[in-house]
Amino acid sequence: MRHTLKQDLTKLDALAYHRREYSQDDIRRFHALTDKKARESLEPLHRWMLTPISLWPLNIHDVFCACLDSIEAKKPLDEEMNFLLRWLPEPPSEEVCRVAMEHEHLVQHGSYESLVTTTTKFDSIEKEALRNPELLREWQAIKKHWDISQFANEKGILRRSLTGERNLRPRFKVDWSKPRHRFQAAFDVFCMRWNLYGMEGDKPLTMKLSVNLTPYGTMIFIPVYWSFDSKRDVRWDAVMKLHRARALKKQGEGLADGIDQRRAHAVKLHSLDAEVKRMKLKGAAAHAFLCKGLGLVEGTDPKRLARLRREFGKSASID
Repeated sequence: MRHTLKQDLTKLDALAYHRREYSQDDIRRFHALTDKKARESLEPLHRWMLTPISLWPLNIHDVFCACLDSIEAKKPLDEEMNFLLRWLPEPPSEEVCRVAMEHEHLVQHGSYESLVTTTTKFDSIEKEALRNPELLREWQAIKKHWDISQFANEKGILRRSLTGERNLRPRFKVDWSKPRHRFQAAFDVFCMRWNLYGMEGDKPLTMKLSVNLTPYGTMIFIPVYWSFDSKRDVRWDAVMKLHRARALKKQGEGLADGIDQRRAHAVKLHSLDAEVKRMKLKGAAAHAFLCKGLGLVEGTDPKRLARLRREFGKSASID
């Protein structure tokens, strides 16, 4: 179902990280497109633009803008972009997006209390950092050496370099010829010494035990100072609820036949969808044609077919 601009802006309002502020101009550009075919080609990206960022497999906004720029300049999308759009899967379901959105609002404010049973370990380290004279002396020395306003964000927050899966680090390279790299290297050492993820003005920001969604899974981060008790420190029911929103509901060899059957239906549905488009069938006629082709009763809920498309996505076209 195609959304109106007003509906899209309402969705952006509900998302974390000030999404409307950053995305509304480009959503308006999308709705202003007069080329119907070009607009339809961007529909998958448009749907992803209205989902939580933590579920994005890449920076959807950058790709969306690149496509809009080409279309507005009356240039065709290049071969590589068309390749990306063909293989971009459907966004997660509304339920998954709702769970992710609620979690993002907590993460935005650094609130993981709903997932952790106790904050005592964090509180003690935070209090020590706030009143530690050696930490404060080192911070003052950093401020004398660098103008930190050049490196802080609009809220005056400085963050250490991030680590990722398998300890991969996007900003691991240090180019000593660049002032920013020199500062970041010194700041990363400072944060490691005092168990910080950054500074907010003169306030140390202590690392927390955290749980975060990524496009590929659920990551649990345990700070090095935390004496972890797996039975007492984490609300595993809440963590598993977060994770299971996207996980397969059931797994095991006993499900293989059912999965294979649904995949076969998805492959056939992909072919039938193309035939429906070729025959220019619409509404009930199109649905009846699809049901007959799949061997289903005509009264089959259209959502069942939508689930098949969503579950197997573009992969159904190559089987």
